[in-house]
Amino acid sequence: MASVSLSEAEKVYIVHGVQEDLRVDGRGCEDYRCVEVETDVVSNTSGSARVKLGHTDILVGVKAEMGTPKLEKPNEGYLEFFVDCSANATPEFEGRGGDDLGTEIANTLYRIFNNKSSVDLKSLCISPREHCWILYVDVLLLECDGNLFDTICIAVKAALFNTRIPRVRVLEDEEGSKDIELSDDPYDCIRLSVENVPCIVTLCKIGYRHVVDATLQEEACSLASLLVSVTSTGVVTCMRKTGKRVGKVLHASLQSVLHKEESLGPKRQKVGFLG
Repeated sequence: MASVSLSEAEKVYIVHGVQEDLRVDGRGCEDYRCVEVETDVVSNTSGSARVKLGHTDILVGVKAEMGTPKLEKPNEGYLEFFVDCSANATPEFEGRGGDDLGTEIANTLYRIFNNKSSVDLKSLCISPREHCWILYVDVLLLECDGNLFDTICIAVKAALFNTRIPRVRVLEDEEGSKDIELSDDPYDCIRLSVENVPCIVTLCKIGYRHVVDATLQEEACSLASLLVSVTSTGVVTCMRKTGKRVGKVLHASLQSVLHKEESLGPKRQKVGFLG
């Protein structure tokens, strides 16, 4: 994840402001920055979208290709995600740093879309056990200014909304052999319903309060974050907590206390119900 270095004075300024529901850019704790959404921006894709949230810039392209359904789901198509963390977004994405983050984001997207309520995957099936549509969703991080997961999820939903899949007809002759015919009419296509596709809301804990749409500076002051996947009707479909730094500090503090208590020996003063 991209990060920024802050002095202790800057961190104190941000934390104290959040406690008063007043962030550095004037927003409240539950306010998002302005979101810019543009669809159909890449010509050689089935659907595409570009989303800007603050200075975070995400480009998503969707390509529909014909393939074979998975054995465990013979009546459904499926989605494949690939996330490219461009080194142009931040030098921290060079080498393994960008690969690890891309894998983490892709795994989160799989968790969100790996259920029947998000996308009607059965509509992607052409012929059970034989042919289906596979949607390859490519995510490119152009610029990073915090709140990556929320921005990416918005961009993926917009790209899926923009996706046009050619209508397919399965013709069967007298001998039982099947032939697939794709429509030549660009307007003769099917579109996915994205009404139930959830959006991610990331809550960052800063001090004693939580904020949404955190900037890089605010993420540097955050002790932990909670990713909540929410549909348009308010149904929570997935949750994921990140707080390694808090966990490490907790384990270190506990270990220190235990060693300190043990060093006092059997003659240590006992309090409470053990006294």
